[in-house]
Amino acid sequence: MKLVQFFLPGKGQRVGLVRGDRVLDITAHEEGVRSVLDLVVQGKTAAGLAKRAEWLARRLRRKALDWPALQRPPSRRAPHLMIPIEPPEVWGAGVTYKRSAEFRDEDAGAETGAAKGQKGIYDHVYESPRPELFFKATAARCVGPHAAIRVRSDSLLTATEPELAIILGARGAIVGFMACNDVSAWDIERENPLFLPQSKIYLGCCALGPCLVTPDEIRDPYALQIRCSILRDDKTVFSEAVNTSQFHRRLEDLVSWLLRDNVIPPGTVLTTGTGIMVPNELALRDGDQVDIEIQGIGRLSNPVKQLKN
Repeated sequence: MKLVQFFLPGKGQRVGLVRGDRVLDITAHEEGVRSVLDLVVQGKTAAGLAKRAEWLARRLRRKALDWPALQRPPSRRAPHLMIPIEPPEVWGAGVTYKRSAEFRDEDAGAETGAAKGQKGIYDHVYESPRPELFFKATAARCVGPHAAIRVRSDSLLTATEPELAIILGARGAIVGFMACNDVSAWDIERENPLFLPQSKIYLGCCALGPCLVTPDEIRDPYALQIRCSILRDDKTVFSEAVNTSQFHRRLEDLVSWLLRDNVIPPGTVLTTGTGIMVPNELALRDGDQVDIEIQGIGRLSNPVKQLKN
């Protein structure tokens, strides 16, 4: 099952069930379903979420919309996709791919003058039973498909980090998957690891979409192709892919660590780290476009805008 949120002029935010190239409007205020988050809370589990959505689709029988017609920038005058869920919290996992650990330690070594071959902090995290987990965003800091991700006003090296994201229901049950763009100001983090929150958390730092896909649609989350492309002046200046088979952790293990002595609300999103490292010379610029496509989930496209002081 694929679920979305979309905007309709005169009606505002709606909940949609995607079937092929058609989107069924299953919004039901009288049933307390004004958002996908409402379905997650009511359903509790992936099976409960799907059952609730299917029941609404059969009951309401509304005219469907065309999926391609919703693929457009946000506008109050036209239907368009919105963020699939307004997450009360977004958490991130880092250094879950070997390449990420090596890339970050190489850069950290270049900054600090560390000897080549010396084990760095990222390699230690990669090998540790305890994963790197950090707070990333709230709903107000996130955007959906075709909305602008941002470059911090005080950053000269902000990069895209394409990731598989999981959505959690009651008691940490995995109820869905999305694509995520964990936009990060690398230069701020490299200056000092204690600056990580400022590198990660700011307005427009996280994009999620294009839809929430329930686990029954994903045969194997450890065999998904993820591709990231950066378009600049209508030309592709970067395109690279990675497979989640290279993922170092188990999703349930990450969730278990997140829940340890920590209370998270239903609808919380956990991003799972990136295995695609964009070269420093391709730091995001105002006017770029970033496309992240994940097998079985779809393409998340976002323009880039520079924040101003």
